[in-house]
Amino acid sequence: MTMPNTSACTAQTTINTPLGKLLLARTATGLAGVWFDGQKHHPAPLSVVRRPDDALLRRAADQLHAYFAGETLTFDVPLDLQGTPFQRAVWQALLTIPGGETRSYGEIAKALGVATAVRAVGAAVGRNPVSVIVPCHRVLGSDGSLTGYAGGVDRKRALLALEHAIEEAAA
Repeated sequence: MTMPNTSACTAQTTINTPLGKLLLARTATGLAGVWFDGQKHHPAPLSVVRRPDDALLRRAADQLHAYFAGETLTFDVPLDLQGTPFQRAVWQALLTIPGGETRSYGEIAKALGVATAVRAVGAAVGRNPVSVIVPCHRVLGSDGSLTGYAGGVDRKRALLALEHAIEEAAA
């Protein structure tokens, strides 16, 4: 599995959210990373300058703050999704799931034309480098269960509750 090419990152910043700190990183092309503190597959410390004044990072931060305030469920920042071609295809499929809706891993696999690759889809979803904005939290088990989430199942539950995709008390 490929990790984002963090050496291509040109700037980073950290923002506070109701679910913890988020590290945002960009390349010359677009937003390449949004990771919660302690998230699985979080990159090693980035060796790029902290730039809270960077226009793209500021725009992403503003949109994330609006999201957590319940003001929007959509994002329009340019992305630089770095991974294998299969991972990028899965992440692009995630971007088609509207806010407030969910899909199963099987539905994503079928939409990609690889219905038998549910586990591979799950692995790619778990490696999503742009949390929240690329909505991997909107993918559930076939029975509607809140299966794993790199940022933790409690965060997944909170994100889905924020979007009114599940009842807050759902397990």
